[in-house]
Amino acid sequence: MAETRVLYNESCPICSREIKHYARLAEDGDLPLAFDGLGDAAADWGIEAETAAKRIHVQQGDRLLVGVPAFLAMWAEIPRYRWLAKVVGAPVIRPIVTVIYDWILAPVLYAMHKRRVATNKALTQRHN
Repeated sequence: MAETRVLYNESCPICSREIKHYARLAEDGDLPLAFDGLGDAAADWGIEAETAAKRIHVQQGDRLLVGVPAFLAMWAEIPRYRWLAKVVGAPVIRPIVTVIYDWILAPVLYAMHKRRVATNKALTQRHN
């Protein structure tokens, strides 16, 4: 089975906490999952860091999945979350979850990311 690689924004406290949970489950279960933080790995993935910060990305073999499909692929690899992958991936539910993620959750998390970056930049400039 090909390894599933997850690219996530490690500077996002919400994303980081969630991915650390999945990473712990993957390690405990010796699952074929790897997790790359956005800061160091976006270029390795061939994705601009700013683009990668907007949505979760998953690479499975030659496939690059973004957003809800990325979550579905990751969850499908984790026994504890396979049920969630099946429920969210159901034809009636997936479009609803996709709209919620693409139009509400991801933009809110990205806006929070942009504020953190701007605040950190301002603090750095003050101290220099």
